[in-house]
Amino acid sequence: MNKTGILTAAACLAAALFTASAQAADPAAGQTQYEATCAACHGANGISVAPVYPNLGGQKQEYPVAQLKAFRDGSRKNDIMQPQAQRLRNTQIANLAAYLETAAKLR
Repeated sequence: MNKTGILTAAACLAAALFTASAQAADPAAGQTQYEATCAACHGANGISVAPVYPNLGGQKQEYPVAQLKAFRDGSRKNDIMQPQAQRLRNTQIANLAAYLETAAKLR
């Protein structure tokens, strides 16, 4: 590989790392959001208050992201969750998911 190829590859890698870090989810922001809007039903640290509500604490980030987006776009139906999810931006969903993945360790 010549010098130009090495510099191009390094620049691409640096750009990819910068993009990934700039878009990293914020579990602390997710916890604040969760406690304000989700904990009433899904419980502290994601352990639900009643069997009708699923436990969310400890879920891998991909699961709550997929489910919240499905509620938001209407492909998953639930009269309680759809209005909740429709208010969320992608960043908020990512933050909630990041918090929920760590919440099981808080039990």
